Amino acid sequence: MKGKDLSNTIIMEPIGDISVPENLNPTILGFMCGLEIHQQLDTGKLHSRMPSKLFDYKFEEIPNTWKKSTRRLRPARGEGGKIDVAARFEHRRNRSFVYFQSPNSSLVELDEAPPDVHDKNAVDVVLTMSAMMNAKPVTALQAMRKTVVDGSNTSGFQRTTLVATQGILETKSGKVGIDVICLEEDSARKLNTEKTSNGDLVFYNLDRLGIPLVEIATAPDIISPEHAKETAIQLGSLLRDTRKVRRGLGSIRQDLNVSISCGDRVEIKGCQDLDWIPKIIRLEMARQIHMYRLANELRSEANLPKLPPNRLNDEIPIENRVALFTKSKLKLKIHDLTDLFLDCESSMIQKSLSKKEVVRCIILPGFAGKIGNKKLDNNGAQLPRLGRELASAAKLAGVAGIFHSDELPAYGITDSDINSIIDQLSLDKSDAFVLCVAPNWQADLALESVLNRARSAYHRIIQEVRNVVIKKGQPDDGTTTAMRPLPGSARMYPETDVPILKIKEERWKNVLENIPLTPQERYDRISEIGVSDNQLDAILRAELDDTLIEGVEGKIDEAIPALPPKAWATAILENPEKIPYPILAASIHLRESNLLTREGVTAINKLAINANVQNSELIGWMSEKITDLGYSPADSNDVEAAIDEVINEMSDMVKSRGMGSLGPLMGIVMKKLGGSADGKIVNKLLKSKIEEFSK
Repeated sequence: MKGKDLSNTIIMEPIGDISVPENLNPTILGFMCGLEIHQQLDTGKLHSRMPSKLFDYKFEEIPNTWKKSTRRLRPARGEGGKIDVAARFEHRRNRSFVYFQSPNSSLVELDEAPPDVHDKNAVDVVLTMSAMMNAKPVTALQAMRKTVVDGSNTSGFQRTTLVATQGILETKSGKVGIDVICLEEDSARKLNTEKTSNGDLVFYNLDRLGIPLVEIATAPDIISPEHAKETAIQLGSLLRDTRKVRRGLGSIRQDLNVSISCGDRVEIKGCQDLDWIPKIIRLEMARQIHMYRLANELRSEANLPKLPPNRLNDEIPIENRVALFTKSKLKLKIHDLTDLFLDCESSMIQKSLSKKEVVRCIILPGFAGKIGNKKLDNNGAQLPRLGRELASAAKLAGVAGIFHSDELPAYGITDSDINSIIDQLSLDKSDAFVLCVAPNWQADLALESVLNRARSAYHRIIQEVRNVVIKKGQPDDGTTTAMRPLPGSARMYPETDVPILKIKEERWKNVLENIPLTPQERYDRISEIGVSDNQLDAILRAELDDTLIEGVEGKIDEAIPALPPKAWATAILENPEKIPYPILAASIHLRESNLLTREGVTAINKLAINANVQNSELIGWMSEKITDLGYSPADSNDVEAAIDEVINEMSDMVKSRGMGSLGPLMGIVMKKLGGSADGKIVNKLLKSKIEEFSK
């Protein structure tokens, strides 16, 4: 994370009670933060000319007609000849992937055909966004391959293209620099994971793979956790102002890059709810403080030099010395304790043993009491502890979790079981141990990950990608778990199958001349056209102002005249079935011309959709159907006659209740007219008749 230079700044020992993270002072702690926003664009797929349609099926709902393919992915070397650390780690997880080929996924998504050139509309949208942030476009778009080996891309990489740099986002709390703006492919959607004795089998839907994303990375100019939320809101609003982005759950994702001086940069994914951003950041600050303090406690006990409070003052020779010490103290020696647990009372362990799994163990000398137990802060979030870090490291190998000595006896593991472990392994009082129950290869991989994580406890926190803990679709408490190592430069290399796209001056000039309206300009544009205040606010919230203007100005289709503002506003706001606008506009025109009853609008619209009528023929076609199906409004004389007849029949009610009889009489009149009359006209005339009768 680039940003302010703290190398010559005197940083004191981090102060603050981690059990009250809301009181931690970002400025004193050397807080740095940047955002990465990933927003789906409302265009076709980026490199395959397929539609960006999502098929919202659960795993068990996938149609049997969809083809599927099974793959194993391996990491490729980057442009510098090295394999990225994150890609190497994913490959060791021993997973296989099954891909369901949705109707909008082609051979490109299956990685069985070369990609097409960049989607023109997607490029124009991202250029527009760049202009809105005063960013500088690059002269040529060169697609790059970004290594991704978690199975979310069939090819093992994601195509991403730098579009612009050096932008600025204005926020109330100050300017935030925009470092890069990229155009990239979205990943496949994960559906399910099945555990097997040979590793996990992960299922993906290819419908989302290839949908264009704009990726925007800010500079670390965010000054507080609250400013991070403000920046995310402001940036999301700017993107929506283009009216060219997808809406709905999962269409936009925010990643947080967070560090404090005594910690290091971590990237936090899964921040869907913007209201959670400040809490997530503050809990990460507390975690970094805790791990810093723990590292210095471990170093002090080993007579090793302490970590300086500013990471920029770390000395490589000292860190190398500490690393050598941890390797000699924490040796990778895995013990098989399966026989000790054959009669264990733990139902979890017995269930695993019944599947021929094993119980493996490693010793962590000097870690007794330092792994920690589950405790909560003042707001109910789990306090940071080494045990969670060790568990998340193990889970990345695919195991359900671990047992460690600081939390035992528990989970059916008794004091007797613990004493048996101590005796068999000849443990000292200062020694901790970690158990893992899984297939032998997986238990060994998990415990190796645990040991490496324990070794890292002597150092400053590692740079990594972390994930917000999600339960039932919502953040659990704002805490995070390790996801994978932070990727390095080795993950990027040029995409040779996509031609370089030069951005000509005329194209950029056209973008600058067509910058989308600001929210205030949109408000001003529709505030004088004759809709109510409630309609105006609703139209802007639903981003329907362009559609409103098109209807009022007669631009929905050249064959459909201009529409009354209030009637058209009501129609587009009350359109749950998403009737195409030309069809909806044609029916509203006929209704407002008193050629179609209100009750007939919905029926005519459905018929038009199913009939697949050309826009230019809609009004003529609907007019014929109105006559055939009896949706023509009743003649005014027929309406008046029906009202007079009903009032005479119900004269006693009208005499006794006066205008209070309006409701009951309204229903009777409409029934008598068979739905062929406009309710507003009937209501107005009925009121007048009741008033005359009551005089």
